[in-house]
Amino acid sequence: MHHSVPAGPWLIHEAVAGHARSRPDAVAVVHRGEYVDYATLDAAAEVHARSLRAAGAGPGTIVPVLLPRSTRLVAVLLAVLKCGAAYAALDPRWPPERILRITAALRSPVMVAEHGAPGNPPCWTVPEEPQEQAARRLGAPPPASPSGPAPLSSDGSRAATVFFTSGSSGAPKGVLSPHRATTRLFRGAGWADFGPGRVVLQAAPVSWDAFSLELWGPLTTGGTSVIADTDHLLPDTLAELVGTAGVDTAWLTSSLFNLLVDEDDPRRPCFAGLRQVLTGGERLSPAHVARFLARYPETALVNGYGPVENCVFATTHRVTPADCAAPGGIPVGVPVPGTSVHILDGDRVLPPGRTGEICLSGDGLALGYLGDADATGAAFPLLALDGAPVRLYRTGDLGLLDAHGVLHFRGRTDLQVKISGHRIEPGEIESAARLIPGVREAAVVAVPAPDGGHERLAMFYTADAVAAPSPPSVRRALADHLPPHLVPHGVHHRAALPTTATGKLDRGSLLASLAPVPPTRKAPAS
Repeated sequence: MHHSVPAGPWLIHEAVAGHARSRPDAVAVVHRGEYVDYATLDAAAEVHARSLRAAGAGPGTIVPVLLPRSTRLVAVLLAVLKCGAAYAALDPRWPPERILRITAALRSPVMVAEHGAPGNPPCWTVPEEPQEQAARRLGAPPPASPSGPAPLSSDGSRAATVFFTSGSSGAPKGVLSPHRATTRLFRGAGWADFGPGRVVLQAAPVSWDAFSLELWGPLTTGGTSVIADTDHLLPDTLAELVGTAGVDTAWLTSSLFNLLVDEDDPRRPCFAGLRQVLTGGERLSPAHVARFLARYPETALVNGYGPVENCVFATTHRVTPADCAAPGGIPVGVPVPGTSVHILDGDRVLPPGRTGEICLSGDGLALGYLGDADATGAAFPLLALDGAPVRLYRTGDLGLLDAHGVLHFRGRTDLQVKISGHRIEPGEIESAARLIPGVREAAVVAVPAPDGGHERLAMFYTADAVAAPSPPSVRRALADHLPPHLVPHGVHHRAALPTTATGKLDRGSLLASLAPVPPTRKAPAS
């Protein structure tokens, strides 16, 4: 099943510049009381682009950007795109070692940071000033540059950004995404309401593809992006942004959606005033969805499905009360513009109603994995469908298309899980654990949540008899090398890891050995 894309700009920065020309005074970005209109944002980005070009940013380069969420960050990302380069937005909360590892792999001529950054590449420190002040310098002569503005392909095939996700090899996996993967979502989007007058909350980590949804969704369609001044969205924060900044659209992971529904206070309802709530990343809880729909019948609730390799969403579904009673769970919907869904058994297309691997094609596909041609070839094969070669992404997810072309998710073909919207490969955590002195073997399991999906990670390890590190010290070591979402909630030492009758690791036995933990508590190290 395929949905075509209406005409319009394919390049992110060109779409934003178009609104700067047609609606210059419209508010584009809001943060901490700073309201930046489209004309100012575009002009500030042009000023920053001059400095970045002089530093070597251009076609074929990927510029790491290490800045907190702010209007300055938005202007810098646009500036990178204006240079013809792609950006890699790095999360300032990541451990320094992870940031150094990623920046070294990008081999960029320049990095953008707030106060300088250790190691290579050379760092351009973006001035700390309101974007209106930066925009005033547009009339000044540009610094010397090895080349002028780069000519760009107009079809959106050029790389725009790199998203980082968990990798089974033990290293973060860079997913290189083109302009069109983002812009195809919002050109004539019937699955959600974007455009002038719409105000979208930006609260996702900058390294996620959801960041593109929350930022470029409004900015490429003439709306407004309101940047949350917190890393953890709470009910009061959401209610305040709806009341003070006019936020009418929010994207929430399934876990965060459940939390907000549970904590929703009738005296100050946190969803009141929202026109639409977009959610996904994990299976939805029918019980939470039913409560939300009963309390907020006028608010559209959209369930989205899509791996980062297809940028944000591949399919979406407007949820109804009847969906809460569906035996297979709440559907994940029909394709968004420029995307096709195929259910395959190997290389064979399955008919409606049959469960197989969910495969995707179309404008949303990533260009590949950064620096890993073998993994790219395996995940993005060229297959003959209906007699024509089609480039696909094999998701590793299981699902089926019903008679109406609606996609239903049925699970995974491997160990990968999602927790609080983060895609997690247990192998990355296990590889990091084996590097800790004294640790011999490690196994990570995902603990199921009562309402479906998974709620936390637990790790079991064996150690040298003479110098066995304690569970708290192992967890601290992992926290020094991994981002917070990859650090297991519980770390447990075992004399040996159990195996099945065929000699394979028995993850089910490890899971069964855990004592039940109340949903509001985290498992302690033991």
